[in-house]
Amino acid sequence: MTLVEKFRAQQYNGMMFADGYDEAFLGIGWRFSDGPLAVYNRNKIIDILIDEGLTEEEAEEHFQYNIIGGWVGEFTPIFMIPAEELEELSS
Repeated sequence: MTLVEKFRAQQYNGMMFADGYDEAFLGIGWRFSDGPLAVYNRNKIIDILIDEGLTEEEAEEHFQYNIIGGWVGEFTPIFMIPAEELEELSS
């Protein structure tokens, strides 16, 4: 059983998950009055979309419109870029 499957099975305080992106799941986060929230690696989601046959441009567009743009309420997951990946972009 994956970590995401364990959290789903426990109905972890209403936390919502991004279906199909378990490989990009990083853990749990909190915002000021929201949480727990599922946290995903944004770049890994792009890679998954590309592996599914989208071009990089199509993957970015899909991510922006359908995933980031898919607000489903206070338990909507967080999508982030890990600090080490940001360092790669700035060098």
